[in-house]
Amino acid sequence: MATFSLDDIRAAADAKYGSTDIQLDEKTLVVLRNPLRLSKAERDELSELQGLLDGDGDVDQSEVLSNALRLVAKDKKIAEKLIGQVGDDLALLAQLFSTYSKGTQAGEA
Repeated sequence: MATFSLDDIRAAADAKYGSTDIQLDEKTLVVLRNPLRLSKAERDELSELQGLLDGDGDVDQSEVLSNALRLVAKDKKIAEKLIGQVGDDLALLAQLFSTYSKGTQAGEA
């Protein structure tokens, strides 16, 4: 029978459901947490934000994408730096969120 420690299980979860990291500058790393590592309330909020993007309604996509990045960021202050540097560039925000989404797909249930 195989025996595993909780640390072994944590390491496996970290490897499989890891974050998407964006290097902002030499000293700043934005860590975007995998949806499975979010709280239930955060997952629900992320789902709502994604629904706004998929819907037919008149929404400010820049605002929705920025809010999604803020939500999944491990450190909200660092997320604000990223969003500040991106500004209202919708193409860049969309690419950031796409990169995040693709990086987390393998780990989704």
